[in-house]
Order: sequence, then C-alpha cells, then structure tokens
Amino acid sequence: MIVVIDSGVANLRSVANALRHLGAEMRIAQDADGLDGAHKIILPGVGAFEAGMKRLRECGFVGALAKYVEQGIPLLGICLGMQMLFERSEEMGDFEGLGLLPGKVVRFPQGQKVPHMGWNQLIPHTASPLLRGIAAGDYAYFVHSYYAHAQPEDVLAGCEYGITFPAVVARGSVYGAQFHPEKSQGTGLQLLRNFLQM
Repeated sequence: MIVVIDSGVANLRSVANALRHLGAEMRIAQDADGLDGAHKIILPGVGAFEAGMKRLRECGFVGALAKYVEQGIPLLGICLGMQMLFERSEEMGDFEGLGLLPGKVVRFPQGQKVPHMGWNQLIPHTASPLLRGIAAGDYAYFVHSYYAHAQPEDVLAGCEYGITFPAVVARGSVYGAQFHPEKSQGTGLQLLRNFLQM
C-alpha cells in the first residue's frame, strides 16, 4: 500500500492520478494514523515551508515519519515535500524541518530569477534504482525559489539554474525529488514507477 500524506500544501489530485495511472494501490493520509500498513510513503508539497511543517506537526506526522524511516519504510518527498525532509529552511525565517536528511534549504543566489519554473534537464551523479531508465539530459518540471544544500554523497542527480543544485536526493530509505514527477511526463512517471518497484 502506497500512502500519500496530505500536507495541507500539496496538489494531491495530480500525485494520486499519476500513481493510479501506474496501477498503484494508494490512499491519502490525513493524520499519522493513516500511515498504518504503509509499504511506501510519499510526501508531496507546494508553497511555504513553515505552513507545511506546521501541518505535519499538528497531524502527528513528524514523529510517525521518523519511526517509519527507522523501520526502513521508503519515503519519497516531492518538491516542498523533499525540502521538508531536511533539518532546516531559511524560507521567510528560520524553521525546523523533519531532520531526516542533513542539510538546509536556502534561497537561490541574489540576482537569479525566482521561482525557477519550467522544464530543465537532470544531471545524474550516482547510479540508483530510483533513476533507472532516466538519462542525463532528460527533462523534468520544476517550480521553486529555494533549494536544498545537501551533503554531496546524498545527491543522486543535479540540475543547473545559475548554480548546480540537488534535483534528486537519497539517504537510506529516504528519497527526494525537487521537481514534480506528477507533472514531468515520461521522466516523472519513470521515477514514480521506480519508487513503486523498489
């Protein structure tokens, strides 16, 4: 069972439609109890880091996700969902994240037009089952003004937008995609398919 978290700041319909297209059995969790029986968990998100984390705390997801990750249940964060996997974010202040990945979410350098929005190419760094069938130069769809300053060993693929930033990350059973797989056509569906098959 794939469980998609309702973070209160996510386009759940697009993610759910992509998963159903791939034939996945899925449900949406409104609170931590909804994670019961999950074989894999997806944390989508758009919008502000603070609002997303507030929702996760209020609904009991913070401790529950740490427990599931400790048990080795694969977790995939998407866009803001990926950013919330990290320790902190400087988006409109200084806010604590889930702390499942080391690093901090920071704004693109001054002078760089934000948000970074539209199609951009992926630069794979490290072979991973999550990237099976995704080649250097494949396009994905991004919408974000902040990026994760991650540990180099956790970066599976990057993307260039003024700087090279992490586009796909992983550590243990925790995975993240800065782009929107549900809006990235073949590339995005391949990444979701890989996550389902892992």
